[in-house]
Amino acid sequence: MPDPTQPGLFGPDTLPDVPNVMQRRPRRNEAVPVLPAPVDPSVLALARRLPPRLHLGTSSWSFPGWQGLVWAGEHSSGELSKQGLPAYAQHPLLTSVCLDRSFYKPMPTEAYAAYAEQVPADFRFMVKAPALFSDAAERDAQGRVQRLNPHWLDPALAMEQFITPVLAGLGERTGALVIEISPLPTALKRDMNALLQRLARFLAALPRLSEHTPDGVLAVEVRDAEWLTPALRDLLRDHGARYCLSVHPRLPPLEAQLPLLRALWPGPFVGRWNLHRMHGAHGYEQAKAGYAPFNQLVDEDVATRQTLARVLHATAHAGHAAYLCINNKAEGSAPLSVAALARQIVAEATAPRRA
Repeated sequence: MPDPTQPGLFGPDTLPDVPNVMQRRPRRNEAVPVLPAPVDPSVLALARRLPPRLHLGTSSWSFPGWQGLVWAGEHSSGELSKQGLPAYAQHPLLTSVCLDRSFYKPMPTEAYAAYAEQVPADFRFMVKAPALFSDAAERDAQGRVQRLNPHWLDPALAMEQFITPVLAGLGERTGALVIEISPLPTALKRDMNALLQRLARFLAALPRLSEHTPDGVLAVEVRDAEWLTPALRDLLRDHGARYCLSVHPRLPPLEAQLPLLRALWPGPFVGRWNLHRMHGAHGYEQAKAGYAPFNQLVDEDVATRQTLARVLHATAHAGHAAYLCINNKAEGSAPLSVAALARQIVAEATAPRRA
């Protein structure tokens, strides 16, 4: 059910008038369509005040608990995974989404094309690179390192299994392609200079996405603080890539990452608000248990929201694309976090300029 402390945020709690398929029990094997939740006029007005190149979204969309926030009816996660994207993309504040499934297994061109057909022309996808080449280790089902990955940062594999299918399938709906480098095995971190050189060679072999699609940008997200050096700044700048700001307990606080962003200015912004710091580096399951079914803000992080709003407003105001996707584990409900952040961005735009 929607959060009772958020009256009118995403419209009334009652279902809209819809065809009888929503009023009767479906026949066996008959799919019930996923319809968007009604949207309050104030939310429409808020969306119109956001910059056109700003794209806010969530990490995936298959959450039954978003009923009344994003969906009009009751659906299973499986139904939403297969049918929910068009309804999600009709919400005026949700103009992006992070495709996480591509991290676990490469997706073919046809899968990306099918997603592109389900969203408006101004919708932009954030896509995570497959662990097949983005993770330095091969891991078991529990995430434990089994061995080093011989395909780590292989540019030929990245082109074949990721960049080419994405560009061919998503086309102009391509937003940010994120190379998330998972936590490094301890042995590798003993020679960060060698790792930085390897990353530089990898990026040098890849195309600049802006030459293929107007809003495409390649970004590197890390999970170890050892990466955050001037050398990373220089190689990202040299190869036309961006730093993906990651709000995650494994990394230094947000304010400590901002100097890297400032050093790469001007240019697009890419960010992911992954997990509230209170849960610690391995706290996804703890956050999931505490926040499910993800229909209310439980642990609001106002300071992070305000900082992100300033960065997003400055980037979009300067005419650059800005992408941010939020996880349910950030505050409790990703759609409600998006709405709160949108209000903060509008407030930032109308606030007196700082000296």
